[in-house]
Amino acid sequence: TRAAEFREIARNGGDPAQERVRQAGRVITFETVARQTWAEKVDGVSKNEKASRQWLTKLETYAFPMIGSRPVAEISTSDVAEVLRPVWRSKPEVGKKMRQHMNMTFGFAKAKGWVSNNPVADVGDALPRQDATTRHYRALSWREVPALMRRLEATDGAGAVALRLAILTACRSGEIRGAMWSEFDRDQGLWEIPSERMKMARAHRVPITPSVAAVLAEIPHVGELLFESPRIPGKPVSDMTLLAVLRRLRVDATVHGFRSSFRDFAAEHGADHRVAELSLAHTVRGVEGAYQRSDLLDRRRALMNEWDRFLAGDSP
Repeated sequence: TRAAEFREIARNGGDPAQERVRQAGRVITFETVARQTWAEKVDGVSKNEKASRQWLTKLETYAFPMIGSRPVAEISTSDVAEVLRPVWRSKPEVGKKMRQHMNMTFGFAKAKGWVSNNPVADVGDALPRQDATTRHYRALSWREVPALMRRLEATDGAGAVALRLAILTACRSGEIRGAMWSEFDRDQGLWEIPSERMKMARAHRVPITPSVAAVLAEIPHVGELLFESPRIPGKPVSDMTLLAVLRRLRVDATVHGFRSSFRDFAAEHGADHRVAELSLAHTVRGVEGAYQRSDLLDRRRALMNEWDRFLAGDSP
């Protein structure tokens, strides 16, 4: 019966293959495809559990109420634009992420034969230009950080300790929260973060300065994680644990912003560009990056010790 239907379509100048795709997509909703895309392409694949959850949360918040119940094959470029338009300029980062997630969803649907084209491909023509202004993480001036360290030292709780460690090492929040005792070599004075826990998927060696060693000595060695969630055994504390400390102390900054504070300190104190960038586990690009094979550990240790002394109030 279906073959007869497709022959009739062909006789009338239609494309049976396109009709087959349309019929398949007619009974599969956008939400169904998005959740399957997340399950197969994001969840369990992403190294960042929080980012994995947010991938689906953004679609649940902005897309599903508008097109979630619609057949995926019937969604047009104008439909996608309607989903993105409310956040495209007011929340540009959310808009960009949403566009990426929807593009992945329709790409998945196309690979499965549920749609014949990706309506996200041309959606840029239907949206206004975004503000090109770069939005930076809020950060304290490097000159203000030592005073904050004194306040953190007088603050109880794992969040304050984790935040001190983040500031001293200039590491990302996730690297601090997921830190394990087995990564620390006290004899070598090194914290070796494996590649699977790094944003750039490349192992990173962090010098253990005197203040870092002192902070480590304060942390009870109970399990493998330095900062284990009190509610979920075996899982690290959430990112909000550190941010909540800043809010409680009424500090207008983000946890990530202290990496900027450190970078400004390094620049103001004449640190070599490569040394400062490698201290932040950034990739050194260009010709110098292509030929740079060393992680400049000894020079980075000197810089981190200088940062340590400044935070302790021992240097200008």
